[in-house]
Amino acid sequence: MKLVIIGGHHSSALPVIKKLKQEHKDVKVHWIGHKYSQKGNTKPTLEYIEITELKIPFYNLVAGKFYKTYDPIRLLKIPVGFVHALYLLLKIRPNVILSFGGYLAVPVVLVGKFLGIKTITHEQTVVVGYANKLISKYVDKVLISWPESKKYFKGNDITVTGLPLREEIFEYEEDTLTINDKLPTIYVTGGKTGSHNLNVLMLDIMDELVEFCNVIHQCGDSSTYDDIDLLEYKYKKFNERPGKYIIKRFVMKDEIGEVFGRSDLVVCRSGAHTISEIIALEKPSILIPIPWVSHNEQYKNAEMVKGLGLGEILEEENLTSIKLLNKIKDMLANLKGYKINDKSLKKELLKDSAEIIVNEVLSLYKA
Repeated sequence: MKLVIIGGHHSSALPVIKKLKQEHKDVKVHWIGHKYSQKGNTKPTLEYIEITELKIPFYNLVAGKFYKTYDPIRLLKIPVGFVHALYLLLKIRPNVILSFGGYLAVPVVLVGKFLGIKTITHEQTVVVGYANKLISKYVDKVLISWPESKKYFKGNDITVTGLPLREEIFEYEEDTLTINDKLPTIYVTGGKTGSHNLNVLMLDIMDELVEFCNVIHQCGDSSTYDDIDLLEYKYKKFNERPGKYIIKRFVMKDEIGEVFGRSDLVVCRSGAHTISEIIALEKPSILIPIPWVSHNEQYKNAEMVKGLGLGEILEEENLTSIKLLNKIKDMLANLKGYKINDKSLKKELLKDSAEIIVNEVLSLYKA
């Protein structure tokens, strides 16, 4: 069996791929996704790095999108994406297409439907994105992470699978990070591509933070901005400070368990995977939702975490470095006040969603 997986939310796909490699070695996986995260960026994405490390063929799809796109060149790439998807699918000739959403899924799924290839899509968020809303009309099966999402998919074959979480987030066996164990530690992450806006805020308050805590900062890797160089340069100017500042382009799978395990507070965006890992690990968090994503889904994700008693929300529009610094201080002083108040959701997140998805894919293939 040949399986094409469409990136977009590659964190969901990794546990599924791991399960396939362990239990279904006859399934040959091919990946269609993003090699670069932004126009003009020459640094490969974490998606590209982690998928190619698994020796999986990676195809960078050239495609455009409608949502909040005002660049005529990107709009012109929309028909190009369909032609490119046709070329790739004729080259790979898969038996099944598994989509994890995102605008790249649209041309691949629709062309796959035209070619008679069986298709299945998985939605990570409670509020369904534009891409999955569209392609759900054409796929053979819809998988959802949250029961509340059912209302968005009328007349489809729907299965609640839950959200696949990386097993590595629970694996913390040894200390490899050099920090001051007498101080609290915060983990700052802008998601798999990093966040330039969050990096700028950290640049302003870094010198004050290391007076009272350690900082592990995942800043991403972009050739458009020089964030990592600026952050490293500023930190090198400091004399001995009580706290340590550790900067990483990406936090890799063999590091994430220790990073979460040693962190007392997480400062982050509020994508579906980030909030799910926070809930599963019961980590107090400061959530800074991306304001421009479709359906305001990140803010609704952040509200879920806050409602569970684990976090506070800072809206980016009015956020300053001083506000962020003060919120970090306040939460570190009151960490015991942030406890999950509904264990049932955590229990739901801990089920083996990857195995359920694999079984659904194999069942569709055999149908």
